[in-house]
Amino acid sequence: MPTLHAAVLGLALAALAGAAPAATTAPAKPPTIVFGLKDPKLAPAGTYKLDDAHAAVIARVSHIGYSVSVFRFDKVAGALKWDPAAPAASSVTATVDTASISSPVPGFAAQLAGAQYLNAKAFPQATFTSTAFRQTDATHGEVDGTLALMGKSKPVTFAVELVGAGPGFGAPRLGMEAKTSIVGADYGLPPQFFAAPIELVIDAEFVRQP
Repeated sequence: MPTLHAAVLGLALAALAGAAPAATTAPAKPPTIVFGLKDPKLAPAGTYKLDDAHAAVIARVSHIGYSVSVFRFDKVAGALKWDPAAPAASSVTATVDTASISSPVPGFAAQLAGAQYLNAKAFPQATFTSTAFRQTDATHGEVDGTLALMGKSKPVTFAVELVGAGPGFGAPRLGMEAKTSIVGADYGLPPQFFAAPIELVIDAEFVRQP
């Protein structure tokens, strides 16, 4: 048995001696992350597309006077023409799929998208088209435009705040939050349930196109 053990040990040492040296290549460095800053000039002029993975359209609705219900539309698209040297010449358009509304109440989203409320089958999209932009300070402004919902178009004004701008990751980015309020009955929503104004909150991140 000692002879067998010696033979096994000899084979093991021989295998180690002939093995390739361990890899010494340094691990790849993670890509540099550049955070956005509250400076609109860091987003160069051009056409920007909405990054739908970093966007949200929220409707805050009074729950018959007891609380505020929050609904989210999950499918949204948009484009921004931006010029930091002439912000007033900028413009934005957005489209929301009304059937993409979500609610934490089981089954309620389908009801909201139905004929009694948003009637998404007849009016599958809501759109916003800007008509004017007024910058009020370095990071705030107002955007006038037309909101079309359920076959009705009404003028609205969004209060806009810059969240951040910068080189992004792969292309320049510009992010903002916009808020406005609408009267549901103006668009055909049941006034008995939508008597209080509906607050719309839009968080949007745009990516500059080549």
